Amino acid sequence: MLGIELNRKSELKLWRQIYQALKDLMLSGKLKAGEALPSTRELARELNVSRNTVCEAYNLLIAEGFIISRQGTHTRVSDGLFIESVEPPLSPKITNNAALSISVDFRTGRPDLSQFPRFLWRQLLHKVSEELPLEAFSYTGPQGLPELRREIAAWLFRNRGLNVSPDDIFITAGATHGLNLIADILCRDNQKILIEDPCHIGMLDTFINKGCSIVPIPVDTEGMQTDYLLRCQKTGPIYVTPSHQFPLGGILPASRRAALVRFARENDLYIIEDDYDSEFRYSGKPIAPLYTIDPQRVIYVGTFSKVAFPALRIGYVILPHRLQARWCDLRTHTDVQNPSFEQAALTEFLRTRKLDRHVHKMRKIYSQRRKVLLESLEEAFGSEWVAYGDSAGLHVAIDFPGMLFGEAFYNCCLQNGLYITPVESHCIEKGRHQSKLLIGYGHLEPDVIRNGVVLLSDIIKKLDI
Repeated sequence: MLGIELNRKSELKLWRQIYQALKDLMLSGKLKAGEALPSTRELARELNVSRNTVCEAYNLLIAEGFIISRQGTHTRVSDGLFIESVEPPLSPKITNNAALSISVDFRTGRPDLSQFPRFLWRQLLHKVSEELPLEAFSYTGPQGLPELRREIAAWLFRNRGLNVSPDDIFITAGATHGLNLIADILCRDNQKILIEDPCHIGMLDTFINKGCSIVPIPVDTEGMQTDYLLRCQKTGPIYVTPSHQFPLGGILPASRRAALVRFARENDLYIIEDDYDSEFRYSGKPIAPLYTIDPQRVIYVGTFSKVAFPALRIGYVILPHRLQARWCDLRTHTDVQNPSFEQAALTEFLRTRKLDRHVHKMRKIYSQRRKVLLESLEEAFGSEWVAYGDSAGLHVAIDFPGMLFGEAFYNCCLQNGLYITPVESHCIEKGRHQSKLLIGYGHLEPDVIRNGVVLLSDIIKKLDI
């Protein structure tokens, strides 16, 4: 009668299949406005189902306004249902590097997850799930659990010498989430933002996607070249990674920090300080954050993605007082809050100093892997390379003077099972860093690092770069 075919092996209930089939017939115009439907008995008999099954389908169609049923007359199709079908657009082709067989992945910013104490973390999650008060299962507010903010303040004080009030700390779903909210607050109407060049391309895209107009400030071995700031007029906020510049690894010296703060004050600007992996420093003590110079001019962004694990999705922002009300309003009307269970577990991880011990352990492991990487580079390339930023973080920038690493090199590496990123891919203005590569080592065992350097050497020789 209507050509409806039911799949009795499907997990979709029979009445739902009948409802969907009739709905499709009406929207496509095969059942026209005013056309009478068969009675529930007739359709049940045709489809070999119970009458109640058909009634359930009809009742939902009536509730949604697809059909009209009046006592003593046929059930009919409602007016105005026809929608002309259109061909779906072709999906754009997306390059999937994961489909390639990668034997050595020198990607940056990746901690060694195999070393994370997963059993301990499961214990903490179980513990807090039993002990959390009932109110923590409700809306807990846009700032984050007070207990976690207190522990983060204590963590920053003992690890960075940063004295900050828990009231000024705002929990986020990672650094990128924090930067999105900061951009919403500071970057309006195509607002300019000053950004290091090169920089983290993901963070750059965050600001571009918010409609910011990007003003690149060149970077050298010591970080942002603050002399260039004097050429910038009527600018917006400044994004900087002063403790370990990404990707070149420089530490912004005191004179440039002072110049940066003076420029921000003179132009009534905010400085966004991204302190993404400063915990892993292998020579000397951790660098004091720029925030310590002017807490009401600097917005400090931190994350636990590198020291714990990226899937945790907990970061934090330390906000100047003038921005806090606007932040709470934005957070309340976007995603409200982070999940309470993960916040509570991280609170315990910090309170018991177990995160401190994990970081101390990983600092030794990463330091040894950095040493293996540099020794392997020396064995493969002699002295014809220079390392930048090799005293901190999870990657090293390597300069091979005279070489040019372009798209052909990158693609050849992928085809040969090597993932490695040229610094040029993180540049806003191209052409100044074509001889540099980024080598992430934190997540790799020493043997993999050695094999990766040998593979890199073979590819460079093959291409005669």
